[in-house]
Amino acid sequence: MKRTNDGEPRRIVVISTGGTIASRWQGTGYAADASGSDVLATAPLPEGVTVEVVDLFNVNSSRMTSAHQLALLRTVQETFADPGVDGIVVTHGTDTLEETAFLLDLHHTDARPVVLTGAQRPFGTGDGDGPGNLYDALQVAASVRELGVLVVFDGRVHAARGTVKTQTLAADAFSDPSAERLGRVGFSRVDIERLPERPAPLPLPAAALTATPGATGAAPLPRVDIVTHHSDGDSFLLDAAIAAGARGVVLEATGAGNATPEIAAAVADAVARGVLVAVTTRVPAGPLAEIYTGGGAVDLVAAGALLTGTLRAGQARIAVLAALLAEGDGVTGTDPARRTALLRRLLEGPVRAEPALATGGSRSASAVATRS
Repeated sequence: MKRTNDGEPRRIVVISTGGTIASRWQGTGYAADASGSDVLATAPLPEGVTVEVVDLFNVNSSRMTSAHQLALLRTVQETFADPGVDGIVVTHGTDTLEETAFLLDLHHTDARPVVLTGAQRPFGTGDGDGPGNLYDALQVAASVRELGVLVVFDGRVHAARGTVKTQTLAADAFSDPSAERLGRVGFSRVDIERLPERPAPLPLPAAALTATPGATGAAPLPRVDIVTHHSDGDSFLLDAAIAAGARGVVLEATGAGNATPEIAAAVADAVARGVLVAVTTRVPAGPLAEIYTGGGAVDLVAAGALLTGTLRAGQARIAVLAALLAEGDGVTGTDPARRTALLRRLLEGPVRAEPALATGGSRSASAVATRS
């Protein structure tokens, strides 16, 4: 959708979900309790932007559940049903922001942007970073198109895919350890330096239509667990996850994707039972690779596991969950081969079509925007 009048204000919807950006002192610590309107009132609005607020829920992001994330996914798509909306900003806690952003991106079919932001310092503090991050996120949401779901934090623009929290407390909380940032924002300018790599998006899962956080009696969502390998690691926790009903497991391996022969055997057993197994690594950056046997990635792949490329555990888990939800919607049916093929596509992403932009460095947002 393009505006016929380029001077018309951009209409942005802010969906508030809680997190540090909405957290106030509770006597013993901080917890999310400020409304979206309260949060918005702390930030100036970029020129030419009008804002509406949706208070979806208000939780610390460490308490985020798949039901919360699916309810947000549904709300995003319902919001975009209005052609007058130009973009969405989601205020979110930083602990699980990378997982929510990736889930939204896997299902994002619209040219209009969804931008996630938050804060490292609580609401109302004199040195709070929330107002600046929110201002930047609104500016990006009003400027760009065809970039999928973005994370805007500390003046940097990141693609959802691959972006993780890399600092516990510092203001520049997010980056993709295996790739450069997508762009930057500041001084009333948005510069996009590269284009994101995104697989073809999935349709809205049926589970998102009924997801209600905290509801009793709701149909359970597929269980997907993360198990970390370490010195002296054995298959106990992986076996326990399967016994608890996990339909998917992410093995956070060492190095380029290595474990032990015992774990490889447990993976083979899990795959034989129809469990999706993805292998990531606890190393911050770099791809996985089939190099070693003796329980290494060579054996794990032979056992039926899929390597996650440069995706780390949280986002790999979201990919497995999305593949399982798609199966329930009939996208892959009950065919294990089709389900595995879908997961492989979500994990690997597309082949890089544009390795670098033209000589000269950055690309202005106007290259991918309706208005700079």
